[in-house]
Amino acid sequence: MDNKQFFLNRYKQLGGTIADINLKKSLRVNTLKITHEKFVERMKSIGTKLTKIDFLKDGYYAEANFSLGAINEYLQGYYYLQEAAAQLPAQILNPETTDIVLDMCAAPGGKTTQIAQIMQNKGIIMAVEQNPKRLESLKSNVERMGIENTIIFRTDAKNLQKSKVLFDKILLDAPCAGNYATDSYWFKKRDIQGIKKSAETQKQLIKAAINLLKKNGTLVYSTCTLEPEENEQNIQWMLNNFNVKLEQIDSDMGDEGLTNVFGQKLSNEIKKCKRFWPHKTNTEGFFIAKIRKY
Repeated sequence: MDNKQFFLNRYKQLGGTIADINLKKSLRVNTLKITHEKFVERMKSIGTKLTKIDFLKDGYYAEANFSLGAINEYLQGYYYLQEAAAQLPAQILNPETTDIVLDMCAAPGGKTTQIAQIMQNKGIIMAVEQNPKRLESLKSNVERMGIENTIIFRTDAKNLQKSKVLFDKILLDAPCAGNYATDSYWFKKRDIQGIKKSAETQKQLIKAAINLLKKNGTLVYSTCTLEPEENEQNIQWMLNNFNVKLEQIDSDMGDEGLTNVFGQKLSNEIKKCKRFWPHKTNTEGFFIAKIRKY
């Protein structure tokens, strides 16, 4: 059995499938620098067709016969090129202007700059990245997008527990196995051993996040993978080991989280999570959980 067939069989057991997906290019307008109206007008004048994404506050699908990452409007920070599903975690986190927020795995900065935008450049964001090469892209995007409320640290997010700082809200967009919809070579590169290894790293990050969260604080956990070991099963492990509860996600997009994974019965609470199958949502594969600490 080849790798693709292996994953197809897995997905069928989970109620999903593999399909040819042609993802639309999407972006997020940066309202710290320009209004929606002026942005749409300006992009239209240079030959860009924009279509509002109905489940996102600031997201648009974009069509152009030139590179959207190499024009003046991009360099001035009027928008960020960001896949549609990837714009949801920060929107669901929905930080207040007075919050102290942690972005645990921040590079290249899409979600960091989106959080800052939601906070209107107020409050405090700590953006953490341990990879020095990825750190440069984070710094560049924070500067390009006009972000003023963010402190960038090069460290492993797990090390932050030593600082004794606690956060009102935390985004853990965890390193993961990824998904086939954004990587044409995905099936050739991935195997179950690698997925299980990712899941163990994610558990360590989840533990660190909960320890860094204030009582009654909110954690949003997200991945761009379809694999239940990194998603629902990690959330079950979290529910079993920490004083947390899941909250309903206010979005019509995506399916409920799985509560039966290869015969393993999980908590019905996991239905409150969101799972994005590419063939259903026309986005990359994605998973989001909203967690409250008590």
